[in-house]
Amino acid sequence: MSLIIETEAEMNLSRILQNDYNIVSAFSARSNMYGKDNYDSDISPCKEISEAEEIIRFHVEDTGCRWGIISKSEEQFVGTCGFHCWVQGGEQSKAEIGFDLGKEHWGKGLMQEVLRPVIAFGFNHMGLDLIEATVDPENVRSIKLLERLAFQREHELRDQLIYYYLRRESWET
Repeated sequence: MSLIIETEAEMNLSRILQNDYNIVSAFSARSNMYGKDNYDSDISPCKEISEAEEIIRFHVEDTGCRWGIISKSEEQFVGTCGFHCWVQGGEQSKAEIGFDLGKEHWGKGLMQEVLRPVIAFGFNHMGLDLIEATVDPENVRSIKLLERLAFQREHELRDQLIYYYLRRESWET
């Protein structure tokens, strides 16, 4: 991993590269990062290195970027965040933001600390006009997080996900 963004408090962000599969696999195996005991999710932790490699391949080959969230105090990988489905040009440049965090770090405000500079990176360095997010309606923590970060709720999608968006002009004001 190479350091990309340093946050003001407890976390650093390092770009996830293809050879980081051991880190992603170990994190996935030890963490309930998708909240299965908090809400119903169809995402399971990695059981094999090949599953972690596939996750990384998706983020490396997809149009976007993903960072590992590193605890400064523990020097440990605690989650990921970043952009995928980056659409450049046309009427507006946009990408979808995604994030996950090990259960032991939930409820501490860490993801809000991490996502602020990531969102700023999206608008200032990627040239995004719009950032989208989808969230499971049962994932109350993620819903509250997006709303604290000024995302606007658009609608519920057919597959039971809630669609949120954040426009550049809303972020800058």
